[in-house]
Amino acid sequence: MGSPGLRERKKQKTRWAIQEHAVRLFVQQGYDATTVEQIAEAAEISPSTFFRYFKTKEDVVIQDRYDELMAEEIRNAPPDLPPLEVFRRTLTNAFGSIGPEEIEQTMQRAKLQFAVPALRMRALDSMQDSIRYLAAPLAERLGRPKDDFRCQAFVGACVGAMINALMTWVQDGGSTDDVISMIEEALSVIAEGP
Repeated sequence: MGSPGLRERKKQKTRWAIQEHAVRLFVQQGYDATTVEQIAEAAEISPSTFFRYFKTKEDVVIQDRYDELMAEEIRNAPPDLPPLEVFRRTLTNAFGSIGPEEIEQTMQRAKLQFAVPALRMRALDSMQDSIRYLAAPLAERLGRPKDDFRCQAFVGACVGAMINALMTWVQDGGSTDDVISMIEEALSVIAEGP
């Protein structure tokens, strides 16, 4: 998969700029008190442009680029790695590739998702889509159909472990190194048991 063209990079930049303004406003004045119109004004776009990038106000918090990063990591992992090592490498490389500002925004988005009931529900809805999305390249590596149940169950277990690590990381207010070590520890539980 090649790198995105100029037009796609501009769209991605606009998408994440909208998200950055939205998260800032949610932190400053609360999720429920912030309107799409206020987000659009802060991002210097129209409300209709907001809805071209995000279907709902919830999506501006829930959507991110990590599924794409992780799917690419799964595809590019050395062919001899077993599935758990592929997933461990995928998560540590994906989280290790983001800078301090994005880590801070990820922390803020995660806090919002855990605190706002509507966002918590939307995140749960989104999780199954992410599991299917990440299971497809793993299934491909293993020569199975992209909707292979066992691959989805495995990825679901890994995602569950990762969510537990992220919740602990958010509660502890940790750094990038902390989140990576917590994810590695959570995945080791899948291999070794408690």
